[in-house]
Amino acid sequence: MALHHVIARHLKGSGNLSDRRRNILGQQGEDLAVQYLLKVGYRIIERNYRNYYGEIDIIANEPKSFVFVEVKTRRNVLFSHPCEAVTRKKQIKISKVAMAYMTENNLTEVAARFDVVAILLPDDTPPKIDLIQNAFDLSDAF
Repeated sequence: MALHHVIARHLKGSGNLSDRRRNILGQQGEDLAVQYLLKVGYRIIERNYRNYYGEIDIIANEPKSFVFVEVKTRRNVLFSHPCEAVTRKKQIKISKVAMAYMTENNLTEVAARFDVVAILLPDDTPPKIDLIQNAFDLSDAF
């Protein structure tokens, strides 16, 4: 019985290490995304905004619109391209967070859109960053 607890504790610890690696990769990706967005003219308003419905990685604006940005980072495309992780379910969740943010900040009359920054961050080559503007539409989410 004691061995079972030791193995379970070890496996649980392994999962946490994987989660930490994923969090570190995600943070690296978000940092790269912010640098890239600033370079192409976005103004960053907030990072990792959270409310009851979930989280938005980056809230920014451009001269003509308010932008909610989802960042997806992968080391490779073995399982899928990073942008494929922004599923319909994820789009709806992001839309709910964005709607609540806009309501809280009296921005309901402001033009807004959803962008995705897909980052490939392999160990041995420079990162590849793809910005997908208008990646999905709020009106399609419901």
